[in-house]
Amino acid sequence: MMRERKSKKAPGKHHREGLTIIQLLKLFPDDSTAERWFEKQRWPEERCCPDCGSVNTMATKNRKPMPYRCRDCRRHFSVRKGMVMQSSKIGYQKWAIAIYMMTTGLKGVSSMKLYRELGITQKTAWYLMQRIREGFFGNAGNFTGPVEVDETYMGGKRRNMSNAKRKALAGTGRGSVGKTTVVGAKDRSTKRVAAKVVPDTKAKTLQGFVHDHTRPGAKVYTDDSSSYVSLSNHESVKHTVQEFVRGDVHTNGVESLWSMLKRGYVGTYHKMSPKHLDRYVREFAGRQNIREFDTLTQMAIIAKGLDHTILHYRDLIADNGLSSGARE
Repeated sequence: MMRERKSKKAPGKHHREGLTIIQLLKLFPDDSTAERWFEKQRWPEERCCPDCGSVNTMATKNRKPMPYRCRDCRRHFSVRKGMVMQSSKIGYQKWAIAIYMMTTGLKGVSSMKLYRELGITQKTAWYLMQRIREGFFGNAGNFTGPVEVDETYMGGKRRNMSNAKRKALAGTGRGSVGKTTVVGAKDRSTKRVAAKVVPDTKAKTLQGFVHDHTRPGAKVYTDDSSSYVSLSNHESVKHTVQEFVRGDVHTNGVESLWSMLKRGYVGTYHKMSPKHLDRYVREFAGRQNIREFDTLTQMAIIAKGLDHTILHYRDLIADNGLSSGARE
């Protein structure tokens, strides 16, 4: 007979508290409850007008769709106004469930799954997820170090491409050719990460990213790319000769972010278009930065990040040849 193995918690160590689907539905049984939760995240102390910032507001008798009125500028508003939820016809409960799914899905959640779970169209689910990604875009801060910096390349394998694409890439080399470059950094002291899509791997580009995310004097560890050579307080490992660790010098921490990102690419999305890749990259980095918090706290952080942002569908698909959302 097998005995259940009991987990041993390290004394004094915080263990994050998860949230089951049953608990989630009890917390958000309807739109009204979810609406009050969003209001609490946006206005933790006192409700204020999104137009003029006044706290001299009042609830109106006819609550929908604008349940509040500002006594100073005399405009009506709701918690949606002035944030990424503005003009959305999706109910508050579905917004909360979508945030939960994107927060707890470590390898991401596809719009195909979301539309089935929420009972909306795939196009609507894709747009909903792109707006929620705005909540993951918080500033990672300036890292004190030691900081690991590395780059990776995103794109399909050449053997899986069409004959036309393979022919176009013939004779252009291997590896990164035809792929999109992503650079990332991880602060060992705080375990926070930052990542973004970059146009190239030139020294000006990569060192500019390092300077934007590290404080002066911070120790920086990279691979042996020539683009990092002139960095101050810098050490590298020689990946070209199979050297991956030399004492404290390695990039294994930031490479774990690439591992999760590519698991999402292969197992969840199957394709991340170059146009929207930076949004997916920052989602994975943002999820990494809040992973130590309880699930409900993670959701609150994302909800707060939706404020002061308006994202139009037409802007997302502009010059992309898409008319009904990307199937990602």
